[in-house]
Amino acid sequence: MIKWSFSSLKQYMKCPRQYHEIKVLQNYQIKVSEQMRYGTEVHEALEKYARNGQALPTNYLRFKAMVDALLEIPGDKYIEHKMALSPAKLPCEFNSSDYWVRGIVDFMVIDGTDAYIIDYKTGSNKYPDTDQLKLMSLMVFNHFPDVVRIKAGLLFVAQNSFLPEEYVRSNERAYWGTFTAPLMRLKVSFDTASWPPNPSPLCKWCSVDSCNFQKG
Repeated sequence: MIKWSFSSLKQYMKCPRQYHEIKVLQNYQIKVSEQMRYGTEVHEALEKYARNGQALPTNYLRFKAMVDALLEIPGDKYIEHKMALSPAKLPCEFNSSDYWVRGIVDFMVIDGTDAYIIDYKTGSNKYPDTDQLKLMSLMVFNHFPDVVRIKAGLLFVAQNSFLPEEYVRSNERAYWGTFTAPLMRLKVSFDTASWPPNPSPLCKWCSVDSCNFQKG
C-alpha cells in the first residue's frame, strides 16, 4: 500500500527521481532553505498564539489581527489538527500502521454542520494551489460526519491576502477525482520501478546531487 500526503504527492509530481531518492530510498534529505525555515517559524508562532495565547515575537506581530479574526469564528477550535484515513477512506489514527493518507490542518473550526479550515502560507500568492484545502476538506468530511459544508481558504500572511474556497459533502466523489491521476502515476512508478527526473530551474537547489540535472 502506498502511503501519501499532499506534500509527498506534490513532490512526486514535481520530480519522480527526487521523490524516490528522498521519500523511498531515503538517500537524501530535503535542503532547508531560508524560506522554508521562515515558514516553519511563522507556523509555530501562530500555532502557539492560537492554541494558548502565547505572545507573538515582535517581528510577527503584524500577523496578530489576522489570527484574531479567525479566533472570533464561533465553534470548536482545532489548531494544527492531525487527521488520517485508511484505504477504505475511514478515519484512523495519524500514526496508525495502516493509514493511507494523512495531513495536518493549520486552523479549523467546527460549528455544527459547518466547518472552517485555514492553511497559512508565508510565500507568494502568485501561484496559489488549493488542492491541499480540497484534501483537508475530504478528511474533515470523514472525521466529522455532521459537517456538510466547509468554508476554506489560503491565508497568505505576508501579503495579508486570502483566497477562499467552499466544499460540500455531496461533491466528495468529484473532489477525490482531483487526486486520481497523480496517484495512478505514483502507483505506476512503484510497479515499474520507473522514477524519471523532471529537470527544471529548481534543480540547482535539489539535494539529490547524484542527479546530472542537479549539477546543472
